[in-house]
Amino acid sequence: MEKNPVSKKFLFGRKNYKVLFIALVVISLGFILMSGGGSQDPYVFNKEIFNFRRIRLAPALVIIGFGIAVYSIFTNPLSRK
Repeated sequence: MEKNPVSKKFLFGRKNYKVLFIALVVISLGFILMSGGGSQDPYVFNKEIFNFRRIRLAPALVIIGFGIAVYSIFTNPLSRK
């Protein structure tokens, strides 16, 4: 019996993984910016939960991060520019 060595290839290229890592950092930053704003006392309402950072900036970063991730997946790893 003769066994042929199987060459293993990665599905994505180095550029794809770098861009995917950047996307994960951007998504994580968006979720970190979205957190907080709670109150120590459950009977006291904290208006800080409705500021610009939590309502506009953080969700925009998450959506941009997902867009970057989709770009990294669809980019052809064989094309060299």
